[in-house]
Amino acid sequence: MPEFPDVTIYVESLQSRIVGHPLQKIRLASPFVLRSVEPSLQEAEGKKVRGLRRIGKQVVWQLENELFLVFHLMIAGRFHWKKSGARASGKIGLAAFDFPNGTLLFTEASSKKRASLHLVKGEAGLAQFNKGGIEIFESRFEDFDRVLRSEHHTLKRALTDPRLFSAIGNAYSDEILHRARLSPLFLTHKLSEQQSQTLFQSARETLNVWVVRLRHQTGANFPEKVTAFHEEMAVHGKFGKPCPVCGSKVQRIVYAENECNYCPRCQTGGKLLADRSLSRLLKDDWPKTIDEL
Repeated sequence: MPEFPDVTIYVESLQSRIVGHPLQKIRLASPFVLRSVEPSLQEAEGKKVRGLRRIGKQVVWQLENELFLVFHLMIAGRFHWKKSGARASGKIGLAAFDFPNGTLLFTEASSKKRASLHLVKGEAGLAQFNKGGIEIFESRFEDFDRVLRSEHHTLKRALTDPRLFSAIGNAYSDEILHRARLSPLFLTHKLSEQQSQTLFQSARETLNVWVVRLRHQTGANFPEKVTAFHEEMAVHGKFGKPCPVCGSKVQRIVYAENECNYCPRCQTGGKLLADRSLSRLLKDDWPKTIDEL
């Protein structure tokens, strides 16, 4: 799922292309993507785009007449900037948005169709999309620490909870925790003040590094290859590969549709965290440390 760095680059790339231009036509290829009824989507046609913003992981277009288009990309939703009149065809096409200078395609490479589009009226209508999580770059350490300790969670769960922190997901939480040298399963209420300070700084540094890196990689082009997996990442998606800091093999915990990646030497003092399915299967044969493994 696109997170803070990815959505930031999307917003920046779209600003130079659509702000100030009229949204001439909206062509739905998959009616299921539209999750709102009032106002009707036709009311957005012909309106100029006044500005763009991000609410959590969602991209918001501010149109004339206090109308807002809200895009939630979910896991597989993506934007593609094409020549005028490009078709949103095929199984992945959701919608096409025509402007005088080009067409933006909204796609989703998944059969589950979780990506969504809403059209709402006014700031009051827009408020429903704010889950309440604080913005890392708009908060002081005191705010971060208070929110972090507000519920008894693991650090991994806390960082990815949109009610606590905005726009941090599975990928960048792995990178943040690796930079902070903290276990993903460490409990929030057991953190020392110094550990919390380190986590706060690591979150800001990690997200900033990736915004700068993606901005440089994109340049003047449109970001066409948005992914949760990057070669430069330290641990996310790097199961079995060497940690760039200590050389130990990156480990993982698999759960639901996600997995948590971590370095056992840098983050857990050499301890292997129990994988819910595999450790239950192996029982006493499950290695407890990286050395045993």
